[in-house]
Amino acid sequence: MNYILFDGPSRNNLLPFTFTRPVAEIRVGILTIREKWETYLNTTTTTITEDYLASKYPMVELEHNIMINASYLPNNAIISLIKNLSSNQVITKNDDIIAFFSKENQEDIDFDTFEHIEFEQDITTIENTWDIFSKNEIAIAADFKLLTANRTSQPIPSSNNVIAPENIFIEEGAKLEFTTLNASTGPIYIGKNAEIMEGSIVRGPLALCQNSTLKLGAKIYGATTIGPHSKVGGEVNNSVLFGYSNKGHDGFLGNSVLGEWCNLGADTNTSNLKNNYAEVRLWDYEKQGFAKTGLQFCGLMMGDHSKCGINTMFNTGTVIGVSANIFGSGFPRNFVPSFSWGGHSGFTTYLTKKAFEVAKVVMSRRNIDLSQADESILEHVFELTKSYRNY
Repeated sequence: MNYILFDGPSRNNLLPFTFTRPVAEIRVGILTIREKWETYLNTTTTTITEDYLASKYPMVELEHNIMINASYLPNNAIISLIKNLSSNQVITKNDDIIAFFSKENQEDIDFDTFEHIEFEQDITTIENTWDIFSKNEIAIAADFKLLTANRTSQPIPSSNNVIAPENIFIEEGAKLEFTTLNASTGPIYIGKNAEIMEGSIVRGPLALCQNSTLKLGAKIYGATTIGPHSKVGGEVNNSVLFGYSNKGHDGFLGNSVLGEWCNLGADTNTSNLKNNYAEVRLWDYEKQGFAKTGLQFCGLMMGDHSKCGINTMFNTGTVIGVSANIFGSGFPRNFVPSFSWGGHSGFTTYLTKKAFEVAKVVMSRRNIDLSQADESILEHVFELTKSYRNY
């Protein structure tokens, strides 16, 4: 069977992260959503997404296909139903489509003609940006169970101070000495060739993914995910870094999500709680304004390739678009459009030519090239977000 993950109706609620990726490429827990589905299904998947993303994330359509809403995180119950789908059957939950069986070149599907199978069990969904950190504890626990089943962890070096070692899994090549690991509050996963430097204190759940580093004396509260090839120092609480992003120095990051190729300058701090303890409002790209989140704690949402300078201060509930460069004293406003250059004193447009020069240097440090497909996506995002840059 051919499985295709589609963005679904939540795609715009997940901006700015879905400006540069399909919903399936969002990381929550240890794995991306795509990696979760492929592990459960034991096969590869492709994607239905926005046209401008299709060159990097193409769809492969065969005679028979099962389409899956990528906002849903897989579990054994939904996998069982999906694997047994037949032609003209659709799985729904509260009128939302989870998956359906389709045939090649089928257009204008009329779901009224389908047999509806209601999924009545609990299932985790990623429908808003803040779900990425607020549901990260559930996602880490599920991924930990999935990845470590019937496997044996590398031994924990004796120099470490450990609580609940049965909830710790260390992959091959990982390094950690003279750290404190408390897994009584949730599992701790240390990926292949990752490193936790001396003096770091970790309270699970934590996902430290492949080739990532916790720097000297880092203080990490769960549920936190540090994606592949990232470096993190200072204090972090309940945050997700997708990968290839750095918060290398002191400063606080809480209840936040950073995309790929982001960098927080030394002593950058994010507020995750308003002084009056009021509900946090975030910029909503659909509504073109700020909208309620229902959250009391919410920090920073930063899109791919965005950076900030040393001593940057972010207000509670700040949204930064793609490829923004923020610096200077004072608080920048709590919505910074993509391709913005500046800070509290004002912004100008960050032209793609300059942004690409920086991206190429940054990515080359990880031996990765900025591809033509990447440039085309970023050029499209630049045009797509032009209306927000009313400086």
